[in-house]
Amino acid sequence: MKKPYMIAEMGVNFYDTAKALGISALDAAKMYIDKAAEAGVDCAKFQSYKASTIVSKNSPAYWDTTKEPTKTQYELFQKHDGFGEKEYKILCDYTHEKGMDFTSTPFDYASADYLYDMVDFYKISSSDLSNLPFVKYIGMKGKPVYISVGAAYLSEVDTAVRILKEAGCKDIVLLHCVLSYPTSPNNANLRVIETLKKVFTDVRVGFSDHVAPDESMMTLATAYLLGAEVIKKHFTLDKSLPGNDHYHSGDPEDFKKAISNFRWIGIVLGSGEKTVLECEQIPRREARRSLVLTRDMKKGEIISENDLMPKRPGTGISPEYSNIVIGRRISRDLEEDTILTWDMV
Repeated sequence: MKKPYMIAEMGVNFYDTAKALGISALDAAKMYIDKAAEAGVDCAKFQSYKASTIVSKNSPAYWDTTKEPTKTQYELFQKHDGFGEKEYKILCDYTHEKGMDFTSTPFDYASADYLYDMVDFYKISSSDLSNLPFVKYIGMKGKPVYISVGAAYLSEVDTAVRILKEAGCKDIVLLHCVLSYPTSPNNANLRVIETLKKVFTDVRVGFSDHVAPDESMMTLATAYLLGAEVIKKHFTLDKSLPGNDHYHSGDPEDFKKAISNFRWIGIVLGSGEKTVLECEQIPRREARRSLVLTRDMKKGEIISENDLMPKRPGTGISPEYSNIVIGRRISRDLEEDTILTWDMV
């Protein structure tokens, strides 16, 4: 298994960092990109929307209001919709300069259009899985499409995949996701990754994580072991900041740990081919057994079963050939504890 493609979901966390540090949102976003690149991330991801086109003004909150007290979705999105085409173009170029891919989730048709020349792939939110005209519009763009499938039945996922294929999309990634912020480990349901891989055999499958980071980043390691080829997690520079996403995001050290885990898992899993490895050649020889004489024997004596005992090392005749050796004659005088070789019988 190769290391999964790692996406750092900047989302809108950088707005809170900008406020905390007294810097511009654009400078904060660049800081996030810098730290993601240092951590070994493959792709920096943002979100492109305007409050007026994503939600009605009276839409209620669906997040943990003890962490983010804003009461309506509209109010929350208004706080974080300051960027447009100009700002995302700057961030796109900056991300590419840092050696990472760039994408941003469009939440309206205008964003989908201006992002076309910037994103390395389109990302569709779980919230738009059933927005089939929009899914089709994105699919017709001719770029890879990554789509999260949180809060959906399998039949709805199947419909979205069919719509993307009919629109001509050739490269689809399904991201298992639980649309709950944060997701309790009891609800992570990572085996859905296996389900998606079995049902949708001609697409790639990954994981969009909303579980709060654990000390060993075991959630992401488990997703990788279950076959996730792409992993997306929210990214922050300070998990203690107030806001909708910081409390379930990973910081740069979390991401470094996760990526280190992926590399280690890839190493220890190996190729799956059962063979004798180079590192086993000497132990194989020294730890296996050979036929060894239990007494002194004279040339011409016939070897009986009681004259032989399997002992280490395995440099002589293997015990598997006992039936061939028993009944043969000794070719020269030999002492007790001699390791038999074929020229001796």
